[in-house]
Amino acid sequence: MPAWEFATATRIIFGTGAARDAARLAREFGRTPLVIAGSEPSRVEWLVEALQALGTTCTLLCVSGEPDAAFATGGADLARRHGTDVVIATGGGSAIDAGKAIAALATNPGDALDYLEVVGRGKPLQQASLPFIAMPTTAGTGSEVTRNAVLAVPAQRVKVSLRSPLMLPRLAIVDPRLTYDVPAPVTAATGLDALTQLIEPFLSVRATPMTDALCRDGIPRVARSLRRAVVDGQDEAAREDMALASLLGGLALANAGLGAVHGFAAPIGGMFKAPHGAVCAALLPHVMAANVRALRARATTAPALDRAEEVGRLLTGRSDADADAAVEWLDGIVAALAIPRLSACGITPADVPAIVDQAGRASSMKGNPVVLTAEELTAIVAAAL
Repeated sequence: MPAWEFATATRIIFGTGAARDAARLAREFGRTPLVIAGSEPSRVEWLVEALQALGTTCTLLCVSGEPDAAFATGGADLARRHGTDVVIATGGGSAIDAGKAIAALATNPGDALDYLEVVGRGKPLQQASLPFIAMPTTAGTGSEVTRNAVLAVPAQRVKVSLRSPLMLPRLAIVDPRLTYDVPAPVTAATGLDALTQLIEPFLSVRATPMTDALCRDGIPRVARSLRRAVVDGQDEAAREDMALASLLGGLALANAGLGAVHGFAAPIGGMFKAPHGAVCAALLPHVMAANVRALRARATTAPALDRAEEVGRLLTGRSDADADAAVEWLDGIVAALAIPRLSACGITPADVPAIVDQAGRASSMKGNPVVLTAEELTAIVAAAL
């Protein structure tokens, strides 16, 4: 067995009602918190009021849409001006990524482009981030336990990561109750993103026994609960399953990497106004099918082929299921949940070559269980249009 490591947030608290203790726990880190939230400040009034009741001087910063490098740099400047000693992010993946980036940049000189991968200067962070607390309100990205923040760079039409072990959150609070009012379409898209982030690490060339265990637990949770959570957002058991599956996916991807779905999602998210979860959901069945075909054709003895067969069993609950059953199951749920095709984001056949070119260089593509050719990558996007 090759050597491997596993790293995650310093502390994780999971459970319905866990958010009630967020202000008290944050107070242990400092007295001048910066709260990062989504576009609706009213949704975090309870947290701001609870922090203020404990004698803190609280600053609120809202992020509308997915954060870009300029927003992260500006947020770091704001944190320094206010003497921020702890950053708390609550919201979807965008809010948490923004908070994670701001906490890191607040203690390191320069701006986001100095440290970004691919289009930035790629400098390593030297100083530890400000203490960072993540509290997700969607079940999808798992960003509360990862060491990177995805930022858009509009001038380059890409989304890339600010990444460092120094960015791992000090505390992740995962309360399924915070996801109860997420609309059905968002629940569907983020839930399939969570599933992608369990399947891809399981098939990844960097998979480990630790990440395998997480994925084997998480995949059946999504299989049995995603539809229920979409139909009834107040279904406590389904929401708990999905929140836990998202957390497990975050733990897995941070340590085993991802694959071709996310290899495509990064350039598509940078080139088009396309929600990350919806893009992953639209691509997942087609990437799975392409991987299975390629593994059978070119890597018939690869462990990943056996793992693809196991994904079929984990999704369907059938002992006789194979990789084709996995593809069929994924096709079925994408159709049942009315996931939009990529063309709904404005992508046309003329855009496919540029997408394929950028995807081939994406860091996530390195974890894919088999190297896909440009023709196979092109066919995937064409099938998802």
